[in-house]
Amino acid sequence: MRRLIEIATERRVTIVMLMVAIVLFGMVSLSRLKLNLLPDISYPTITVRTELTGAAPVEIENLLTKPIEEAVGVVRNVRLVRSVSRSGQSDVTIEFLWGTDMDIAGVDVREKLDVLVLPLEAERPLLLRFDPSSEPIVRLGLLYKTDANHSEEAREARLKSLRRLAEDRIKTDLEAEEGTAAVKVSGGLEDEIQIRVDQQKLSQLGLSIGQIAARIRAENVNLSGGRLEEGDQRFLVRTLNEFRSVDEFRDAIVAYVAERPVYLRDVATVERGHKEREAITRVKGRESVELAVYKEGDANTVQVARRIGQRVEAIRASLPEDIELVEIYDQSTFIASAVNDVRTAAVLGGLIAILVLYGFLRDSRATTIVGIAIPVSVIGTFLLMYTNDISLNIMSLGGIALAVGMLVDNSIVVLENIVRKKEQGQGIVDAAKNGTTEVGAAVVAATLTTIAVFFPMVFISGIAGQLFRDQALTVTFALGFSLLVALTLIPMLASLGARSRYDDGGDGKPAGVMTRAVAFVVRLFGFVFLGIRKLFWIILWVPTWLLQRLYSVVAAIYPGMLRWSLEHRGVVVAAAAVIFVLTMSLVPRLGTELIPQFSQGEFSVDLRLAPGAPLAETDRAIQATQRAAAGIDDVELDYSVAGSGNRLDANPVDAGDNTGTLNITLKSGSGRDAENRTMDAMRAELARLPGVQYEFARPALLSFASPLQIEISGYDLDSLARMSQLVVASLSTSDRFTDIKTTVERGNPEIQIVFDQERAAKLGLAVRDIADRVVANVRGELATRYTWRDKKIDVLVRSVDTRRSSIDEIRRLIVNPTSERPVTLDAVADVSVSQGPAEIRRVAQERVAIITANIAYGDLGAAAAAAGEIVSRAPLPDGVTAMVSGQSEEMQQSFESMQFALLLAVFLVYLVMASQFESLIHPFVILFTIPLALVGAVLALFITGTTVNIVAFIGVIMLAGIVVNNAIVLVDLINQLRAQGMERYGAIVEAGSARLRPILMTSLTTALGLLPMAMGFGEGSEVRTPMAITVIGGLIVSTLLTLLVIPVVYSLLDRKRWTAPANARIATTTP
Repeated sequence: MRRLIEIATERRVTIVMLMVAIVLFGMVSLSRLKLNLLPDISYPTITVRTELTGAAPVEIENLLTKPIEEAVGVVRNVRLVRSVSRSGQSDVTIEFLWGTDMDIAGVDVREKLDVLVLPLEAERPLLLRFDPSSEPIVRLGLLYKTDANHSEEAREARLKSLRRLAEDRIKTDLEAEEGTAAVKVSGGLEDEIQIRVDQQKLSQLGLSIGQIAARIRAENVNLSGGRLEEGDQRFLVRTLNEFRSVDEFRDAIVAYVAERPVYLRDVATVERGHKEREAITRVKGRESVELAVYKEGDANTVQVARRIGQRVEAIRASLPEDIELVEIYDQSTFIASAVNDVRTAAVLGGLIAILVLYGFLRDSRATTIVGIAIPVSVIGTFLLMYTNDISLNIMSLGGIALAVGMLVDNSIVVLENIVRKKEQGQGIVDAAKNGTTEVGAAVVAATLTTIAVFFPMVFISGIAGQLFRDQALTVTFALGFSLLVALTLIPMLASLGARSRYDDGGDGKPAGVMTRAVAFVVRLFGFVFLGIRKLFWIILWVPTWLLQRLYSVVAAIYPGMLRWSLEHRGVVVAAAAVIFVLTMSLVPRLGTELIPQFSQGEFSVDLRLAPGAPLAETDRAIQATQRAAAGIDDVELDYSVAGSGNRLDANPVDAGDNTGTLNITLKSGSGRDAENRTMDAMRAELARLPGVQYEFARPALLSFASPLQIEISGYDLDSLARMSQLVVASLSTSDRFTDIKTTVERGNPEIQIVFDQERAAKLGLAVRDIADRVVANVRGELATRYTWRDKKIDVLVRSVDTRRSSIDEIRRLIVNPTSERPVTLDAVADVSVSQGPAEIRRVAQERVAIITANIAYGDLGAAAAAAGEIVSRAPLPDGVTAMVSGQSEEMQQSFESMQFALLLAVFLVYLVMASQFESLIHPFVILFTIPLALVGAVLALFITGTTVNIVAFIGVIMLAGIVVNNAIVLVDLINQLRAQGMERYGAIVEAGSARLRPILMTSLTTALGLLPMAMGFGEGSEVRTPMAITVIGGLIVSTLLTLLVIPVVYSLLDRKRWTAPANARIATTTP
């Protein structure tokens, strides 16, 4: 280390070039860093989706879900297996331990599935990964400016034209932009050629619906016939027979009966209709077509969204006058605003830290030297962020903002020691070398104690570990660079002035004309900077005077208070213990939650109607809610989707015609109060809609689960349903819970066809053939595709209009159309209406009913306790168990891992200090600052009304490494003074007085540097503010108590006898 410091003071140009290189590469790295809202979070889940068309939930559970659960349950690192068995579909979600390599896990799951024997009719299982970055970054709505009353045909034509415009033109234009992965279009009406056959006519002609579809498929074909050469010419042979219009479909010959052609128009109606709707999208209450833009995995969200916005502006200019393209959602707006707010907080924090330095030092040169540590360390951090693939997000930038106040601590200690050496009469260069060398080891140790608390964060499990990894690494990088700056750049700058400014090396020759000219320019700039300095002195005079008065007052009263404390050690220790106990008694009143919710000025409400409800009814329920929202002044935009929509993400969600989502965007500047007012008004409207379940949600980027979940496990579905309704009724009696939903609901209405095999056999019919004909008539058969304007349109053949048919029409289906005597379905089967379970959920291979609820008031911990009390009072039948889960379960797991991380952090800090002091007692004395810091942290959270969450907990862990630095400074100087022969009492008093100013300086620079972050202004402040509040409160209180309590504890525990050297000299320099 001595050699490094000598190089820094002797080879100044080398150090300057090194710093210039760091700044240059740091700026280049900054320009290439990805910009995201949150770190890249790898959710360790895989969903196995398997489809078996037409199967009921119970059959899906037995044939698909159970075998898949048993097969994948033995894969390595599996934590939990959940499943949902719905009609025709099985979703088995496998949750792995955090940190699992998901690529290898995917291969392991696929190997287990490949050897699994499933029904032949089932599709091959698909492996789906959930990734929050797969959410669309931009949503656009294409709609007509007016929604005048039109006929049904005109309305359908308008919706078809919107869909065509979106698919044929806008989708293509947007996908051409760099960084765009896909654009998904949903809503509107998709074109389809519908051939509806008359089964009575088919029966009379002895034809089946399958023959019609096969003939249409054979007629609509273009084929290549190869090449033909004639002389020196070569011809391509093509057969052109594709249909070019709907009329050509009608004129197609489908059969010959009695030597007469049968045209399609004779046995069917052919019309240009639309596909069965999967979703109805609305913007501002008007039907629209939605375009969802997804970005490539490694693309910069803000840059892609900016390019999409520019392309959208160009598209708008060319749209018809009566059509508008509305931006529904832009993720980059919140990201850019949140990141800019963090950046602003970091800059303000740095300026406040420099202001505090100047207020104490009153020396612009020393303040400038120390202030340089901040920008150099921050820019150097960008270089390491780029090499470690860390993006710019609110967590990594929050780490930089957090570190800004700490970056100057090392430089303050080094520079103050250099100044002391100068005051002792040493030369500038010698003072820089000796002053830095003397405190170098201590500065390294102090930095390591702060960095040491971030290492245990790798042991934090769950979402908290993924979320704060970037912040821990960023703070570590920044502190590492601040240490490098303190040991190289600071002594180099402090040693400037040792030589003549106009001398080229001491050969005695006067400076040349060129040198004099340069010196004149330098002097000119010097006068300019002198003027600027005077201006800043005028501006900073008031805060400087206040800081000086603060220090003068504290310095005047502190020695007397310290002497009194040392004379009444029992009183001081007892008072500190009482303060600690009383403060800890406030902890249960703080409340707990997993993580603060983002307030982005938007929220959504998920609606669920009774199973079997048609899409139009779901849309009407959403419109009623939409009208209630439209009358609220704070609402700027509302956007809804009735049905399943067109999702690209792989997360299994509740979907179907009976579900819908309404998204509300509030006006700019609307806060949490405006959101709550709007939600309350919409709840009042929703409460008047019978049979509608609903749940409000804010944008949740960090957790799948609802705030509160109750899992009721058992085998019997009827018992689960009864207990579910009982618990829902109990929760409804408490005003603490709102938006209560249950997964057990009235079954899906079904038309069940039970065949009479004996009657079918007498008529010469096979049950499977009858079932196939029913499917062909009801669901239809995709015969071919019709080419129109370079677009392929499906051609569907069926006999039942599913939108206008009835159960009687099903009963009258002819099941033997090619026979002489037609037989209807009701002659060989029982056709009845019944109900089956809508879905069957399983957790850990047990059937469960899941009840979800939001919290109307209070914190998550209190709500979970209240729900647990309700569950404990419920009379559970044999074989049925109940437990509270959801975010409360995740919160408990995260808190347990964080408590372990805190203990490990304290242990690592002790190791570093024990190595530094070569003592086991002195580090133990210093550790007393941590409970003192907890006093300040709890008081700060209590006063500000902040709940205990994983963000505040991270702040507590960080405090363990920050607050010990003040005690290190104090105890180290006491030891130095005693080593030089001073007795213990005098050494404590002397060290306390000598170290008062640097302790106040480092504490105030760190605390006030975090003040802009603690104020909670701007977007995304919810995940920054609790940490800043915790650190500021803990640091301020621990500093005040450290100055009195630590000396007392030292005097009680220290029994070491010091032997003063012969040339004893009292040293007052410490880290």
